[in-house]
Amino acid sequence: MELGHVVVLAGGLSYEREVSLRSGRRVTDALRALDIPVELRDADATLLDSLADDPPDAVFPVLHGAAGEDGSIRDVLDLLDVRYVGARADACRVAWDKPTAKSVVRQAGLHTPDSVALPKEVFHDLGAASVLDQIIRGLGLPLFVKPTRGGSALGTSVVHEPSELSAAMVGCFAYGDAALVERYVEGTEIAVSVIERHGHPQALPAVEIVAPGGRYDYTARYDAGDTEFVTPARLTPDAADRATAAAVTAHRALGLRDLSRTDLIVDPDGEVHFLEVNVAPGMTETSLLPRAVSVAGLDLGEVCRDLLLAQFA
Repeated sequence: MELGHVVVLAGGLSYEREVSLRSGRRVTDALRALDIPVELRDADATLLDSLADDPPDAVFPVLHGAAGEDGSIRDVLDLLDVRYVGARADACRVAWDKPTAKSVVRQAGLHTPDSVALPKEVFHDLGAASVLDQIIRGLGLPLFVKPTRGGSALGTSVVHEPSELSAAMVGCFAYGDAALVERYVEGTEIAVSVIERHGHPQALPAVEIVAPGGRYDYTARYDAGDTEFVTPARLTPDAADRATAAAVTAHRALGLRDLSRTDLIVDPDGEVHFLEVNVAPGMTETSLLPRAVSVAGLDLGEVCRDLLLAQFA
């Protein structure tokens, strides 16, 4: 079939709004280059009436952060009986909650760093100092602290000394009500994107991330020139195979659909460790999935078009 009316959904009100808008513009431009009629829409109070009055053939959501990735917007699209690219709402809810996603992929056979997930009320009720001491005793150092829900590395910190953990928790709780504290794994940081082609998940070449100071934070992710990306990643053939297999395993185990991006660490022994998965990967000029698409010899617009057409298969 031909696509006559596509809506790219971006923006929203999360901390990642500006990144989402950049992703939306990139996808919109890529589809327009193929002469596909496409409209870029914000997730605002006018959206639902617009979709109901003039239903699109399909929606391509590139909403990042809460609502865009926790399944809620997709629940609404289902209520409107609108086709859309990406994971269904129930799968989004599992993937969005990092501790739950870690449990699912561990049961599927993947390695993931040992961790604890604690709401901030635990620190209030049990005493912050005591809880922090137990975390260090149980997991050791260094540690990585991040919100249990969220993206773009907002609220994340690496903790090398016991004295740094308290500030890391405060920074984390600025972006969420619960923290995931996991053992920090030294190694090569990579991202492996998965796209479904003809109904089968296919891993794209791994992207190696070499961030300034070793911290792939918000600035390093979205300011062009601050971070070096090596594609394909500098891994042994065996480690590369295991990394791509891990991304496909995570995609399948979490019940995802169409596209995803899995963040991994490959340690010096070549062991692959699952960190988290993203159901609405960034599509900006510095984002990882478009880089992998290009290195794979594919065209981003054609990939996006094919994912939209897959909703009619």
